[in-house]
Amino acid sequence: MNASREALRERLRARDPGELNGIVTSHARTVYRAARGLGFDDDAAQDLTQDVFTTFLETIDHFEGRSHVRTWLLGILYRKAQERRRTMRREEPADPADALFESWFTERGMWARHPEDPTRGIDDAAVLVGLNECLHALPKLQREVFHLRQVEELSAAAVSDMVGQSVNHVGVLLHRARTRLRDCLTKKGWGTGR
Repeated sequence: MNASREALRERLRARDPGELNGIVTSHARTVYRAARGLGFDDDAAQDLTQDVFTTFLETIDHFEGRSHVRTWLLGILYRKAQERRRTMRREEPADPADALFESWFTERGMWARHPEDPTRGIDDAAVLVGLNECLHALPKLQREVFHLRQVEELSAAAVSDMVGQSVNHVGVLLHRARTRLRDCLTKKGWGTGR
């Protein structure tokens, strides 16, 4: 660990008010945005953000400085989100996208039909509304992996640790999320031919 990370760790463990305030100021918006991206409404996202920083303060002695503070906070958020969902658990139906997903590939694993670029037409406000609808239609784990990898730009290894899946499975979940988003947007008319 380099000297600056060691110094940060020591200031955090000493509960330096300036350092703690800086972390909250720097990362509160990111944590809130990530909570929203994980599918929570405004009130729940605010509650989760507060829970994350409370837990951070309670567990600060366990912070070893090997990861960035942002990654540590997002890991806490993910665990808090899982806890919140367990208390409100409802059974998710089987994922019907698996059959659709398989139909997009040949027996050799190649694209049966190469997908169109999903970013075409994003400048249209209606597409953004459609994209939001499509994101919320994803299965929870696919939506979470998509958000953590694409929006928060965390590494596959960091997401793997957070969601408790292998790095390879994180890649599969991300691919399936992208495929479902592409299919959903195509059905809304924002895919091929536009």
